[in-house]
Amino acid sequence: MKLSLVSRILQVAVVLICIGAADVQADVRLPGFFADHMVIQQQKPIRIWGWDNAGQRVTVSIGESSVTATAGDSGKWSAELPAMTASNQPQALTVQGSSTVEIKDALVGEVWLCSGQSNMEWTVASSTNAKEEIAAANYPTIRQFQVSKRPSNVPLDDIQSSWQICSPQTAGGFTACGYFMALNLQKELGVPIGLLNSSWGGTRIEPWTPPVGFEKVDALGDIYDSVLSRTPGTDRNRDLNQQHVTSIETWLDSAKQALATGGVVSASPAYPSTLTPFESHQDPTMLYNGMIHAMVGFPIRGAIWYQGESNHGEGMLYTEKMKALIAGWRELWDQGEFPFYFVQIAPFQYGTENPEVLATFWEAQAAATKIPNTGMVVINDIATLDNIHPPNKQDVGHRLALLALKHDYERDVVAESPTMASMETLDGILKITFDNTGGGLKTRDGGPVTHFEVIGVGSSGYQPAQVAIEGDTIVLSSPKCQHPVAFRFAWNKLAEPNLVGGTGLPVGAFRGGEVPSFADQLPIGKDFRLVYDVDLAKLGKTISYTTDESETAGPFSKIGYLLELQSGGDVEQGIFVVVDAFTDDAKKIGIPTAASKATFQQPLSSVDIYSNVEGIVTGTNIGTANIEFWPNNYGQGNDAKVQGASSTKYDFGDVVSQPVDGYGSMQIHNFGAKQTLFAINHWSSGPSADIGIGNNSGDNADWTFSGNAASYLQKRLRVFVK
Repeated sequence: MKLSLVSRILQVAVVLICIGAADVQADVRLPGFFADHMVIQQQKPIRIWGWDNAGQRVTVSIGESSVTATAGDSGKWSAELPAMTASNQPQALTVQGSSTVEIKDALVGEVWLCSGQSNMEWTVASSTNAKEEIAAANYPTIRQFQVSKRPSNVPLDDIQSSWQICSPQTAGGFTACGYFMALNLQKELGVPIGLLNSSWGGTRIEPWTPPVGFEKVDALGDIYDSVLSRTPGTDRNRDLNQQHVTSIETWLDSAKQALATGGVVSASPAYPSTLTPFESHQDPTMLYNGMIHAMVGFPIRGAIWYQGESNHGEGMLYTEKMKALIAGWRELWDQGEFPFYFVQIAPFQYGTENPEVLATFWEAQAAATKIPNTGMVVINDIATLDNIHPPNKQDVGHRLALLALKHDYERDVVAESPTMASMETLDGILKITFDNTGGGLKTRDGGPVTHFEVIGVGSSGYQPAQVAIEGDTIVLSSPKCQHPVAFRFAWNKLAEPNLVGGTGLPVGAFRGGEVPSFADQLPIGKDFRLVYDVDLAKLGKTISYTTDESETAGPFSKIGYLLELQSGGDVEQGIFVVVDAFTDDAKKIGIPTAASKATFQQPLSSVDIYSNVEGIVTGTNIGTANIEFWPNNYGQGNDAKVQGASSTKYDFGDVVSQPVDGYGSMQIHNFGAKQTLFAINHWSSGPSADIGIGNNSGDNADWTFSGNAASYLQKRLRVFVK
């Protein structure tokens, strides 16, 4: 037993000696991207860093250049070698410290960071003509460093991977956008191209953004605060955690006292959810920390970015997030405003989503080109509407290369898609002049220009435009819009327009001019006379009309109801419903109070519907509508036998009940579409009245019991006769 004990002591001593020796004689270590077959950025100081024992002198050499650095207390060292010119000849990079590391077959050329979601991750093997492209991919001076998918809630200093030399055996796994860009660049420049591929399908922009990026953009202050609160090691996180610890200690003292005296012990303070560290790879900063941070400072020419599908529903806020991403990367890289080129996402179905949602996102992406030294590739001509991953990455890479060739390599090429330079409003036409036309505008199929719409006073919304090309200018007109004042182009998620510049680069979605209000767009004209105008903020048992011309309305054959609503910063909602006159008494066509003695429940033979509210079925001469106007209470029974109506829910087929001076209903429906067109109910309750356009999303489609009137900042009803 004594011998066994001695043996164990000796074993422990040996382990301790080995550990000590390891601490004294640790190997010099480099981040994973400093490795065999790497590509070093030409014409920029060569930054190299790594780890060794504290105080260890480290010598870094390449070619005839050599520099010495000393590891700090943490063991980290960094060195900077003079810039080199591009060369296809392999170089050896040697690092000598506690040990020696030799990096073989390093090339000097152009390095591009490739990042984003699945369309950047998309490989050559999944692209158009993959078999032929891979078979021809014998380009040993094009190389890729593939970053592993790794989220982290703290910045990580190393990435373990390897550089791949492009060959028919490896090219299939390269980022397709990056590879086809590299192919174009190498053929033009004749230098090695290195791709740092850090991409992950389905990811949002926020996880790729560093904290300093969010800090720089006021509109993203809430995200920045959340990052500071949740990230271990920040002052904010420490302070808030200390506050929580203090509250726990206070509770603990009171709990002990309560136990000692037989009192009630209160529940302990819950850990604040705002302090819970990020865990998902979709959370802010998580992919920057795990997949970008370690490379920060590695010299690059610039970055390419293909992302947005996962953020496409947030409109102009995306521009602010692009500002954060780009500014954050640039500040941390400490390489000035390096080039940042990105791809505008392609047209795609996106389910039953409003067709204009994607268009406003395209507008947000285009707005990001105002950030210095950025450029955008338009790809609405190579989309696959049923596939969010267009396989034609050859053209994407070619267009990215054009941006780099023009702005970074001083080649005389047309790189940007045509964009609007100016707009003129002339007599019955709009004239739009373009920049970057590459020798004049044309259509890629030789046919008429598609996907332009114009709008003006009395045009009943946007109308298809007739388009004439005049060199760098187009002229828009429409017989249905006599005085156009604004236009939009390709304003639909499925738009594949045919307008291109002289070199074939497509024109992206855009719009211009000042759109008239919903009311001004309507075909009201001189034939209609205003009878009632009421501010619905002033609803009550007695209706106070701003305008009441019922005494002088005269005979009429049509009645038009115009309801306009606006909430917060939302776009105005409007509907104009024109019906055949259901009465010849103008005093009964306003809000059907008990005093008006108006009670109508009947079908409407011909209805015209105009609306800017998503989902409303619009059109003229619709024959499947009905009216429910009364001051009474009402029930859910479908006594009027309205086709498709429920007898157990409030909808477009309800039953009038007592008392007469009761809840009140002013509703017009399109029962053929199972839609409430508009509803104003329970007006006597003022701010708790029910008001809505289209179907209510709750249990009662006709807005009964919604009590939502106060939620609208503006609400106005006008009644016209014709």
